[in-house]
Amino acid sequence: MSARATTQSRIRLAPGRHVHAEKPRDCHVLLYPTGMVQLNECAAAILALCDGTRTREEIIAHILPRTREADLAVDVRAFLDVARERGWIIES
Repeated sequence: MSARATTQSRIRLAPGRHVHAEKPRDCHVLLYPTGMVQLNECAAAILALCDGTRTREEIIAHILPRTREADLAVDVRAFLDVARERGWIIES
């Protein structure tokens, strides 16, 4: 986590980024000014929760009941770290 991000930081998509359902290809993509990234179902669900109202732990708590896999918390944290590093999300 960055120096500014805390356990109470709210996560939102960075400006110019949004998750979009690609109906012809039956998938989700993250659109951003210079391109797009195809997302798997779990990544799309995580990013859909990044609306500025939830912390990391609230996002994890929301995802875990769907999957019932406790080890997934580590994966969600790792995905959020990568998403922040790539500029997809902002924690504030």
